[in-house]
Parts: sequence; C-alpha cells; structure tokens
Amino acid sequence: MGIVEAILLSVITAATPLVLAAAGELVAERSGVLNLGVEGMMIMGAVCAFAATQLSGSPYVGVLAGVGAGALFSLLFGFLTLTLVANQVATGLALTLLGLGVSGMLGESFLGTQGIKLQPIAVPLLSQVPFIGPLLFRQDAIFYLSIAIVAGIHWFLFRTRSGLKLRAVGDSHASAHALGVDVIRTRYLAVLFGGACAGLAGAQLSLVYTPQWVENMSAGRGWIALALVVFASWRPWRVVAGGYLFGAVSISQLHAQAFGIGIPSQFLSSLPYVATIVVLILISHNRRMTLINTPASLGKPFVPDR
Repeated sequence: MGIVEAILLSVITAATPLVLAAAGELVAERSGVLNLGVEGMMIMGAVCAFAATQLSGSPYVGVLAGVGAGALFSLLFGFLTLTLVANQVATGLALTLLGLGVSGMLGESFLGTQGIKLQPIAVPLLSQVPFIGPLLFRQDAIFYLSIAIVAGIHWFLFRTRSGLKLRAVGDSHASAHALGVDVIRTRYLAVLFGGACAGLAGAQLSLVYTPQWVENMSAGRGWIALALVVFASWRPWRVVAGGYLFGAVSISQLHAQAFGIGIPSQFLSSLPYVATIVVLILISHNRRMTLINTPASLGKPFVPDR
C-alpha cells in the first residue's frame, strides 16, 4: 500500500502542471486563439518563480512571479497576433523559442542552487484519513488551485453570460462582433488567463516537482498540454482526466527503471510523447466529434474594420 501511495503521489505531482497549462490554453482556444507558445510561457514561469523565491525567501512570492511572467509573455503574443494580426502559429513557435532562450539566460546564475520547496498544506481531519488523506488533502497550494481553476473554468464557460460570449467569439467572431461583443478584448483576456495558468504550471515545476532550476526543465510539457486540449475535446473536466493519464505515463517510466524492468531507458523516456501521438491519431479518426467541439474560428485572425 505504501508503494501504491507513493506512486499515486508522484502521478499527482507530475499531472498538475499539465492540467494547469492545458486548462489555460483551453480558455484561449475557446476564444478562437491558438497559442503554441505554452512551452515558452511555462519555462519563463519556472525560472521567474525560482529566482523570486531565492531572492525573497518565500515560495509564495515565487508563485506570483511565475504567474506574472507567464501573463506578460502572453501579452506579447496577444499584441503580435491580435493587434498586429501576425500569424498565430508562427508567433507561438517564436514565443516558445524566445522563452527557452531568455529563461536560460536569466537562470544561468541559479544553476546548482538549492531550491525552496512549496510545502504541502494539510486539511484538518481529512488529511488524517488513511490512504485518501495524504493523496488529496495533504498537497501543496498549486494542486488545490489546479482543481479550483478547472471547476471555475467549467462554471464560467457554461454557466455565465461572459462565458457564452467567449464561446460565441470562438465559434464565429464575425457574428459576435455584429452583436456588439468586443472580440479583441475578449481574446486578450482569454490569452492573458492562458498565460497566467502556464506561468503557474512553470512555477509548480521549479517549486514543487523539482525544487531547483534546470535549463529547459519544462521538457516538452507545453506541447503535451496543447495535445491535451484536443484530447479533452475542449472540455475542462476532460483536461483533468487527460492530465492525470499523461502524468501516469510520465511517472511509469521512472518506476519501471527503478524496478529494474529490462526496457531501454530511451524508450521509456519517450513514452509520454509516444502516448501523445497515439492519442492524436485516435482522435483524428472521430472526425464528427472533433468538428462538433472545435471552435470554428480557432486560429483565424479578426480585424474589426474588415
């Protein structure tokens, strides 16, 4: 039972940044914006969170810095794609490359520095419940935030007037504009929220998952988060299920090596990305479901005066 509990705790820690990044990207894509810069925003959140924690001595200050870094990077993306109407795919890729380069430069002085870990918060009484208590009620603040954010996104998208407007912008920005919805403002706010979530995911990497700074420590998680949005069919709670599935795949390689299973380590390390490809192939076969849930204006630029 102790081994199972340890494995599940590892899965939760590995899945949390995927859930956060994918949830933020889901909101952006629901508004019709395809931001491929999730990886860049995550790594910037990671380095800024670690640096702020080291300088202030408080991991909570680091969390705020990570969120702010992701949000600022997303504003750069928004300015280029929404104001200057640059190509969203090319801009997102450039944002990822920029984030990887800038983070390496900012984090150079922190290499090898011992990090300050964000400590878990024990919920009174519930954390004492055998097995379930340590898994769900003795976690760090970012884990609780990830669940609250997904629940909030679901409520916002499907229970509020503003969420209806955001989905309308993603489905037909021309029609939404004709009805008086400020398309550009709505998309700016969605992109900003997505960047903040990606920055928070990066902060989790450098303050909880591996409390230290390692160059390129996001290790492709931003790309997995993008695939998770498609896997979830743009539905918030499916993002959670997919995030924990991919988190389990990521952790399985580590435990397989620890148990001495005779599989090449290179193959085990590639498992999360192989799983991503397999899932996308399976989803592509169900074309009807994909078309029903995909925002019709996804990736399409909008200029009000045209």
